[in-house]
Amino acid sequence: MILGRIPIRTHVITEKDDMVDIVRRYTGKVAEHGDIIAMAESVVAISQGRAILPDTVKPGLLAKFLCLFPGKDGSLATPQAMQLAIREVGRTRIVLGALAAAIGRIIHRRGDFYRVAGRQLAQIDDVAGTMWPFEKHIILGPKNPHDLVNRIKDATGTEAVITDVNDIRKVDILAASEGVDRDSLIKDLEDNPFGNDDQQTPIIVFKMAKSNP
Repeated sequence: MILGRIPIRTHVITEKDDMVDIVRRYTGKVAEHGDIIAMAESVVAISQGRAILPDTVKPGLLAKFLCLFPGKDGSLATPQAMQLAIREVGRTRIVLGALAAAIGRIIHRRGDFYRVAGRQLAQIDDVAGTMWPFEKHIILGPKNPHDLVNRIKDATGTEAVITDVNDIRKVDILAASEGVDRDSLIKDLEDNPFGNDDQQTPIIVFKMAKSNP
C-alpha cells in the first residue's frame, strides 16, 4: 500500500548524466527498501541524448507526406518528428503502420499505426514543452527502459518504474521492476505528480507500507 509520495527536485538533467547515478544521488536519503522510484520518461530519454532540435533534422518526402495525417495535435504531426520516427523503425514499418491506420479509420478503430509501426513511437514528444533547456526539442522515447529499471533496483534496493503521464490522466508505464504492482501505481500517477517546469521534479518516490517482520 502506498503511504505517500515525495517529489524529488534535481538539477537540469542532460545527456552528460547517468540516471542510475542521478537516482542514487537524489533519493539515497529518502527511498528505502520496498519503496518505488518513478521517473518521467522524457528525462530518462534526455539523459540518453535523445532530445533533438528540429532544425537539425532534414525531413524527406515520405515524412512530409505522412505527417499530414496524425492531426495537428499528434506527436508525429511535423515533418521533423515523422522523420525521426522513420529513423527509429525504418521506412517499411512506417509505411505498413500508415496503411494499417488507414484501414483502421475505415472500420473505426484507433491505434493501428502504433501497433504495426512500433509502440515506442507513441513516446515521441514533438517540441515537448519539458523543462529548460529542452522546451524546443523533440524528445524520443527512452532506449532499453527495462534494463534501466533493473539496474536501478540492483543499485538501490528499491523498485523502479519509467512512466509517461500527461495532464489528461493518461498513464503509460514503459518499464517496471518485478516487484511493482502496475495497476495500483497507475491510479496514483493519474494526476501527474511530476514537475517539468520550474519545479524540476522528474523523480517521485512512492513510500510503501512495510510488512511487519
